[in-house]
Amino acid sequence: LNTLRKAVPAFTHEETDDNHWLLNTAQCLELLETVRSMPEVAFVEWPQGAKMRVVRPVITADKLRLKISSAGQWFELEGDIQIDDKEKLKVAELLQRLREAEGNFIRLEGDEYIALSEQLRRQLQAIDKMTAGRGKELKVATMNGLQLQGLEDLGAKVKADEPFRQLMQRIEEAGKLRPAIPSNIHAELRPYQEQGFVWMSRLAHWGAGACLADDMGLGKTLQAITLMQSRAAQGPQLVLMPTSVLLNWQQELRRFAPALNVKVLNMGNRSQTVTEAAEGDVVLSTYGLLVTEQDLLASRNWTTIVLDEAHTIKNRDTQTSRGAMRLKGDFRLLLTGTPLQNHLSEIWNIFQFANPGLLGSYQQFTDRFILPVERDHDQERQRLLRRLLSPFLLRRTKDEVLSELPQKTEITLRVELSTEEQALYDNLRQQAIANLEESRQKEALQVLAEITRLRQAACHPRLINPKLKIPSSKTQAFLDLVAQLRSSGHRVLVFSQFTSHLALIREALDGLTPDLSYLYLDGSTPTQERNRLVREFQTGDIPLFLISLKAGGLGLNLTAADFVIHLDPWWNPAIEDQASDRAHRIGQERPVTVYRLIAAGTIEEKIIRLHSTKRSMADALLQDADLYTQVTADDIIRLLRESVDDIA
Repeated sequence: LNTLRKAVPAFTHEETDDNHWLLNTAQCLELLETVRSMPEVAFVEWPQGAKMRVVRPVITADKLRLKISSAGQWFELEGDIQIDDKEKLKVAELLQRLREAEGNFIRLEGDEYIALSEQLRRQLQAIDKMTAGRGKELKVATMNGLQLQGLEDLGAKVKADEPFRQLMQRIEEAGKLRPAIPSNIHAELRPYQEQGFVWMSRLAHWGAGACLADDMGLGKTLQAITLMQSRAAQGPQLVLMPTSVLLNWQQELRRFAPALNVKVLNMGNRSQTVTEAAEGDVVLSTYGLLVTEQDLLASRNWTTIVLDEAHTIKNRDTQTSRGAMRLKGDFRLLLTGTPLQNHLSEIWNIFQFANPGLLGSYQQFTDRFILPVERDHDQERQRLLRRLLSPFLLRRTKDEVLSELPQKTEITLRVELSTEEQALYDNLRQQAIANLEESRQKEALQVLAEITRLRQAACHPRLINPKLKIPSSKTQAFLDLVAQLRSSGHRVLVFSQFTSHLALIREALDGLTPDLSYLYLDGSTPTQERNRLVREFQTGDIPLFLISLKAGGLGLNLTAADFVIHLDPWWNPAIEDQASDRAHRIGQERPVTVYRLIAAGTIEEKIIRLHSTKRSMADALLQDADLYTQVTADDIIRLLRESVDDIA
């Protein structure tokens, strides 16, 4: 009995009085398999009419025979696994039974079960999450060939065609590749930037796409330019980006890779620019032009395609996404500091561009990952997804690689509302609850409208009704904070979700005596003016730079500031972090302090509370933290019903 106990230590806590064990089905199957393998110390006396039997040895990978055939972007799978001298199971049937398995045990005919080795079970389950096709027709995207190679490494007998073997050979060669930094790159790359260049070069060597998801401010553009310089002789290259960073790309290319010939698509004859692009050429285009010129851009093959701020294509139903999917390129590179912003479906769309088929169809991805991870918090499924993405996704944080970067301090400043402001807010809160409860469908637009009004009420009463004469406590707190910072010689970036809120802040600043000079930028600011404002702030002494959060989340280097003020919080803290990193990035030599002004007792405090579970979604995918789901109408109703005391 003691020998048996040692063989199944996990069951000891299930033991009841008189040497009885109370086990569930999976545990019972494991116990039977253990006893069957220990005839020298135990035998089984099995009740008549039993529903479970385990009488055969554990199945290991060497019993599996697999045939791999190439079909375009897919590998088709056939084969079987040897149960005993007489019985076999087709691979498709094996995977089907594994989906219904209890632990490591699959059911055979009638009442009989058989155990798979732990290594074989895990590998087969991983492959099952990648398969496409129906019934007996199984296929796996070529980018998942490494997982099939894993079966062979375990001992499976694999018969594969030449394209599969060539791919495995390229992958092996890529692992040994030691690409040199191009001599004509006019920059000294940091060690982690060199590692990023090598990583991208290796993936490009064997034909896989890549997502470089480094923190904001770590030089993703420089790493991409270095890669493009190394591939310049292979043919023309294409970079797609938001309009706001177009001039930045031009400047960076001229600065770091003057040997490359930069062509901007929106200048001159577009058709001629694309059709005549040759070795050494880099064509720059905005996402807006991708929509209108997708036929032209998709008419030829590019040596390299770079998507900057790649989360722009996160929504698979947009014209921008559809246009990107039509592009043809030898190597596809995505650059983004936030590969996942709101929903796991964004990851599917981004990687559908980088490596088509890697995550299966969208419906398969929903069933296999979105629902288990976001709804059921299935950490094993989350780890599997991370395992599938890890060869193609590289993310480094500033804390990991920039020990010389100065400290960043984050402070939440609670602002008490006046009696009049609180009464206005409470009235709107009750209206929001009533409106949401009356709507049976609780449509997303209605939820957004209700919470937007509450967020605006927490900022300034005039955002609800321009005729209201109620002073804003948050505006006054902002002015007091700015006065303190200015008296100490600090320079400040000021962000808000609402341009209407920034307009009221500008009005308040203009009314000061003496007045306080500032710069202003939002999404309507032309690109040339945007760049002029950045230069003026960086080289001058104007103390304040007011920026809308959407316009300031990317493409700005504002290290002249050492303080950041967020006037209102957003659901996703990663978006705020992007904005804060306009100041806290390479080139910053002073400590940076980030203030968040939060109206006490309002939805803003609840948003900040949610930040603890929603911070850094991309990191959650790379680590073992739980991914979060989007906020629903029921979530909002529940939050709004909480009293002020509940959140204070």
